[in-house]
Amino acid sequence: MFMAPGKTAFTLAVLILMLSPASPGRAGVAEFDGLIKPSQVVELGSPAEGIVATVGVDRSSPVTQGQTLVELESSVEQAAFNKACVMATLDEEIKLQTAQLEFAQRVHKRIKALTAVSAHDKDQAATEIIRTRYRLGKALKERRLAELERKRTEALLARRSVKSPISGVVVERYVSPGEYVNTQPLLRVARIDPLHVEVIVPARIFGRISPGMTATIVPEYPQYGEQVATVTLVDKVIDSPSSTFGVRLELPNPEQRIPSGLKCLVRFEIEGGADEEKTMTAPVAAEPAK
Repeated sequence: MFMAPGKTAFTLAVLILMLSPASPGRAGVAEFDGLIKPSQVVELGSPAEGIVATVGVDRSSPVTQGQTLVELESSVEQAAFNKACVMATLDEEIKLQTAQLEFAQRVHKRIKALTAVSAHDKDQAATEIIRTRYRLGKALKERRLAELERKRTEALLARRSVKSPISGVVVERYVSPGEYVNTQPLLRVARIDPLHVEVIVPARIFGRISPGMTATIVPEYPQYGEQVATVTLVDKVIDSPSSTFGVRLELPNPEQRIPSGLKCLVRFEIEGGADEEKTMTAPVAAEPAK
């Protein structure tokens, strides 16, 4: 079929436009600047005031959850705890009253079997059983109070030790042995596995990023390589002055090889890319008059 030269050129131009590769934005790739941060930062304080006895870590020291990091002078609390432990194990009074109760019960049984014993003596024997039961109950309560006192002194002693609530690294150390502490922070600890990646994205793509999506993280230094992070949080409120919203991603860092504080590029695979998708249509040329 013969086509006019002008129409043939136009048709080829449309085919080239349709077959040419799309730009990154149209392919669904959107890139934004991000910042790699610790997933949690804790300022550790002391639950009690006193003199610092030991500090077991320094800056950049790795720590595990539950590890004792700082200990305060605790000789008084230790002595009180030792005394409470001894008091909680004393059971002589309980044994004495138990034996006394068994004796009173035997006496009362024998007296009841005798006809020559007056009613007053029988009543006195029965009363002795009741009195002994009360003394035994009192001894058991005192033993319970001693156990509670042991737990109280143990809790007071535990307040002289500062333990890490998370696993991570020490970012800053504020105190040394011999210093008096009250309300000031002692250490700053950061969790770096996993890491968080914070990124600010324009409001025009709100709704295209949701928790569970993955993104490619490209740290500013190439030795750390490209990583894959998962979206865990998307702001529900857009910042009006900047027309942006925040997104947080979780980046696994099991070997703690990637340091926090790095800038990075966050690459999302988003339908429509960073800009609104637009259908490109070419104007149709008029058919030549026949």
